[in-house]
Amino acid sequence: MVKKKEEKPVILITNDDSISAPGIKALVEAVKDLGKVVVVAPDKPQSGMGHAITLGQHLRLQKAPIVDGVEAYTCSGTPVDCVKLAVDKVLHRKPSICLSGINHGANHSINVIYSGTMSAALEASIESIPSIGFSLLDLSIDADFTAAQHYARIIVKKLLADKHLDKHLCLNVNIPKVATDLIKGIKICKQSYAKYDEKFVERTDPHGKKYYWLTGEFVNFDKSKDTDVWALKNNYVSVVPVQFDLTNHVIKEKLSKKWKW
Repeated sequence: MVKKKEEKPVILITNDDSISAPGIKALVEAVKDLGKVVVVAPDKPQSGMGHAITLGQHLRLQKAPIVDGVEAYTCSGTPVDCVKLAVDKVLHRKPSICLSGINHGANHSINVIYSGTMSAALEASIESIPSIGFSLLDLSIDADFTAAQHYARIIVKKLLADKHLDKHLCLNVNIPKVATDLIKGIKICKQSYAKYDEKFVERTDPHGKKYYWLTGEFVNFDKSKDTDVWALKNNYVSVVPVQFDLTNHVIKEKLSKKWKW
């Protein structure tokens, strides 16, 4: 009896920095032999887009070379649009997993709310596709992705090998900006409670009209040692399981007992 050849897992890859960003190419190179990789990524930078989708205007998909032997497309929409279009019009099925990144810059703590990288991963999770968002704490276009590739591969292999994977699993993975040999390992963490102390700088354009530029300083209020911010500061890769259900279950229970209608 001839044994049926096992099909390779389908790995959908996207990001928010655009298909031209070095980070997405680094991610493709890191996992391309682990399954059939298909890339659908924005045609321009979409950082800070959160979970935005395109309404009221059309979207375009175009083939785009990224890595030899890898099927890849650009999308004129947001990172979430990329996931939706990839499932419906490119793959015509749900992939085994969805990977987003590698983002240029941190997506720890409160950044997950604003991040196009993580919103793409969460969109996959909503669609019952296990997903991971990867971010490197280096904004430079010349960032060294060696350590990020190393740990991305380890985590993706672990995920693919898990036969009892939660279909809504979504992991937010951040990698510190240090050499691979200086990383102490991987820590499963909680999201740190932090926010940006923001201000708008007021300026005047050459026509004498005012405009505003958002600035801010990241402030961490959570000093415990089980957070993503602590892990990254101490040279660990942080892994935070996140979810699209925003219900505050603790307050829900309190209100159910306290508020009587």
